[in-house]
Amino acid sequence: MNPNQFFGELRRRNVYKVAVAYAVVGWLLIQVATQVFPFLEIPNWAIRLIILAIAIGFPVALIIAWAFELTPEGIRRTEDADAAGQRSRGGIWMALVVIAAALSLGLFFLGRYTAGNTATPRPGSQQLRRGDQSEAATVAISQKSIAVLPFASLSEDKSNAYFAEGIQDEILARLSKIADLKVISRTSTLQYQSKPGNLSEIGKQLGVGHVLEGSVQKVGDQVRVSVQLINAQNDSHVWADIYDRKLTDIFVVESDIAKSIAESLRATLTGGEEQALAVKPTTNPEAYEAYLRGLAAEGQQLHSVYAGETAAGFYEQAVQLDPAFALAWSRLSRVDFDLYNSPNDPTAARRDAAKRALDMAQKLQPNSPETLLALATYQVVVLRDYELAKTTYRLVSKMLPGSSAVPASLAWIARRQGHWDETIGYYEQALALDPRNIELLIGAAANYSDLRKFGAALKLCDRALDIQPNDSGLMAFKAGIYQGQGNLEEAAKLLPDVNADNPSLFVFGAKVTQLRLERNLSEALQLLKARVAQYHFGAELEKGAFTVFLAFAQHEAGDSAGAKITAEQARNTLEPICKTQPDNDFAATCLSQAYALLGDRNSALKEAERAIALKPSAEYGASSPGLNENLALVRTIIGENTGAISILAPLLEVPYSSGSSLYGTPITPALLRLDPTWDPLRADPAFRKLYEEKRR
Repeated sequence: MNPNQFFGELRRRNVYKVAVAYAVVGWLLIQVATQVFPFLEIPNWAIRLIILAIAIGFPVALIIAWAFELTPEGIRRTEDADAAGQRSRGGIWMALVVIAAALSLGLFFLGRYTAGNTATPRPGSQQLRRGDQSEAATVAISQKSIAVLPFASLSEDKSNAYFAEGIQDEILARLSKIADLKVISRTSTLQYQSKPGNLSEIGKQLGVGHVLEGSVQKVGDQVRVSVQLINAQNDSHVWADIYDRKLTDIFVVESDIAKSIAESLRATLTGGEEQALAVKPTTNPEAYEAYLRGLAAEGQQLHSVYAGETAAGFYEQAVQLDPAFALAWSRLSRVDFDLYNSPNDPTAARRDAAKRALDMAQKLQPNSPETLLALATYQVVVLRDYELAKTTYRLVSKMLPGSSAVPASLAWIARRQGHWDETIGYYEQALALDPRNIELLIGAAANYSDLRKFGAALKLCDRALDIQPNDSGLMAFKAGIYQGQGNLEEAAKLLPDVNADNPSLFVFGAKVTQLRLERNLSEALQLLKARVAQYHFGAELEKGAFTVFLAFAQHEAGDSAGAKITAEQARNTLEPICKTQPDNDFAATCLSQAYALLGDRNSALKEAERAIALKPSAEYGASSPGLNENLALVRTIIGENTGAISILAPLLEVPYSSGSSLYGTPITPALLRLDPTWDPLRADPAFRKLYEEKRR
């Protein structure tokens, strides 16, 4: 057959018509899939498979058109139709039949493939169930969800690592303002590498469809930011770009990256969100560098007691360089308020500094979400107006829908108010956005511990330890729960090799408590002596507190003379602190114990009751049970056994909302039974009844 005859035969057999019709129908199907599937959150691989099915079906359609003919008696082979003289004039109908047959074959294989490739369940969506903390039902992972992994620092100057951390944090901050995206918070991604090889598993752990990888290189005032957006389910690249800019243009880069991600994930941006992404917080590059150093320092708060002070110093530097830097003012205010709310620096000077920073942020940007977060912190920490703070946080949640900070803060408030169900619900919301946040997991576990639901608390501890195995702080927290249950054998396994130089106050305290509960008083005493003698304390309050603990250990060991000498040293350290920090209930608690060990009954009771008065009962519920534990301890030391027992009895029945003064959990019958602290009370049947009848 010569070429002319061949092309004529193609025309006679309607192959051209089928090809044109197939192309038109295929193009329409692709357009429908690419436009509609993302709206319905159907995975991108389904679109690619439809395109593949259409491509495979095209040669099939041409072969069918060549080999078969539509006749009045149905579809017959072309040669048979020619022999019988039964060729149809309805070429268009033949084209449609051929296209339908080809697409049916393609969709058949598509259906067979997708049956084995449905959306992967979300192990990362381990939200907390009320009551038993079991795994939530798995749900499909949204394609409009993203985690930003730690950015690699490619700068030769290793001290510039903070810059990569800051850029990651700022991009996340912008993405969290987009309501149509689910954005995993930075605290859940910190433990991952910059470019891990197991993106599919990471996507499952975090419950996201996409991850963003990036690197930052800073040389002088030149910055290179490289980013790539990856589909975590199939490890395919969605979008990538490289930005070479001067430091003064870095905000444009951060905004462009956020917009490109939103566009790639087909997230809808409102006008207000577009404006928020375009905000340029400062024109001073040195001020911005100081601000990024502050962010990096804040990120170390889980590992350093003094990270807040370091961050505050950098934020102060930032606002000195640019007094119009509202974002830095708001961050400075929040850090200062947090420090004021901690035992380390609850001074009027710190409170006033925080308020000045808040006033500046409100003057510059009163309605920004960052300023409102600072305002809510002020309402909680200083005004203690929780209802007003909740209103402010709910306003911020509309502006920062992807931030876990708001539900975490609402959980903190609900816990302080004794609204236990609300607390659990808010922790669920926060963990959905921040599923691998150790601080959130421990906060949720502490809430269950306060309710004495120790089984649920232990499950959350295990989740945290799965993320950070062998973390000494997490193991000490879990050991405290076992101590509350009276399971000293399991607690001991979690506290190996804790010595006097251990930097964690919590870990060291858990070890001393374990030794005391085991009645290994001599080892507890030696450990405390070594701590007081050789440890470099970062604050006078910390030194005073451990001196009191040593005095009490000497008292329990029968060294009354030594206990009084040590207690006098503690009193001399703590009295000036209580005068300069009159709102510091922890300092008042320690001083009350020092007075009690010195035999100063009136001063001991007065200071213990003053500590309770600093936490109003309407706020904390049950008149601050943790601080009442201390009052019971003081009464026990000074020999007022009946008064101590009358305080302890109701404490066994109430949930705690602010932690224990003496243990890692609320007081329990097991702790009353094991702790030598309460030995002076054991001769009283009323005391024995507390732990014998309610033994758990």
